[in-house]
Amino acid sequence: MLALWAIYSAIHPVGYTLYPADLKVYRDGGLIVRHISPPYNSTLADPLYDWPLNSVSLKFTYTPFAALFFAVVSFVPWSILPRLSQAVNLVALVAAGWCTVAALGHTDRRVRAGGALLGAAAGLLTEPVFRTMYLGQVNLLLMALIIWDLCQPDTRLRGRWKGLATGFAAGIKLTPLIFIPYLLLTRKFRQAGMAAGGFVATVLLGFLVLPGDSRDYWLNGLFIQDGRTGFVGWTGNQSLRAITTRLAGSIDAGTVPWVVAVVVVTVFGLLCAAMLHRAGHAMLGLLTAALVGLLDSPISWDHHWVWVVPGMIAAGHYAFRAWQAGRRRAAAGSAAVAVGILLVFASWPGSLWSVYTSGPGNFTNGLIWAAPYTPVTKYQLDGDQPWFLEYHWHGLQLLAGNAYVLAGLALLLILGITGLVSRASASRARQAAVSPARAAA
Repeated sequence: MLALWAIYSAIHPVGYTLYPADLKVYRDGGLIVRHISPPYNSTLADPLYDWPLNSVSLKFTYTPFAALFFAVVSFVPWSILPRLSQAVNLVALVAAGWCTVAALGHTDRRVRAGGALLGAAAGLLTEPVFRTMYLGQVNLLLMALIIWDLCQPDTRLRGRWKGLATGFAAGIKLTPLIFIPYLLLTRKFRQAGMAAGGFVATVLLGFLVLPGDSRDYWLNGLFIQDGRTGFVGWTGNQSLRAITTRLAGSIDAGTVPWVVAVVVVTVFGLLCAAMLHRAGHAMLGLLTAALVGLLDSPISWDHHWVWVVPGMIAAGHYAFRAWQAGRRRAAAGSAAVAVGILLVFASWPGSLWSVYTSGPGNFTNGLIWAAPYTPVTKYQLDGDQPWFLEYHWHGLQLLAGNAYVLAGLALLLILGITGLVSRASASRARQAAVSPARAAA
């Protein structure tokens, strides 16, 4: 599958597998940092955060540290940057699979390679991965970095800087901050401190190099203005903020239900993650924390859900282990979870759904883009209007348009049940180990 993807991309025009609108925003943000110095000679207060940077008027919404990172990226000529981005994303996809298989306890390099390639092949069939590569996003790179970082052995040499890379990832996109309370709950205080320290270092570096932009972003509240990305109830936003907005019929009416939902999901999800970790399922704990971050974030675009790839790998791993142990029912259940994730997040052929995005390469769409069955408002529209199409979904439209969020909540419930069962099993095992010792005494 990876080879077929690479061959297809090489022999077809760029537009068949790339529409690098987001990559252009990254690059243009970096160019502004490199070539426009304060005081800005502009009627706009802050070109980095106010200028529309591509044909659909997207603005730069990332941290000042991310702008510095993209300033380095902007040195790469645009003639090769989109293809380079695609290659980097492919490598990151395989690397994430490799680290996931290793974290699940497989030490044989052939098993790791096979699992990584199989997982990456399945990932290429999902809409979040396709959209990440299509738009030139950085989700796969950040995911691979976090999994590699937090799955390092807790040894003196290899674990000394564990957590730091996660803090750097949070300095680019804020969602990885969810791993700090997760690390605290799992009593990994050093790693939590490293992650927090890495994040703070990115903020301080931003203030040092881009003080005006940092002041606007952190002190003037740009980082909490989710509306800067467009309509938060747009179909492409698959978060609790989005679903409560769509169900409530307005942004304001959905705010209180969203806050309540975030509190419930955060407490329940992080406790489940910690419980799974203590029961010996560290990778499941990590994935549960990542799922909480996706649900909690005000903006979780469809391409942010690339975490379903290690999720499928983990489900496949537990299905195989259960089958080896003769537990057929458990194996079938885990396999059903893996297949269910793939079906919900699959990049379906365009002949089944009408095409959403523009460009010759849009032959695939996810379940959430099941138009015309699920009408979609243009996301870059500002304000909050009662005629926005997402406010008028009904029946199957509500299921399809909110598919990622609903699937995420279902997975969180499954993970919670798994954590409770694992804790009960571990408790029985401890009691069974203690009883013979007491009898002998």
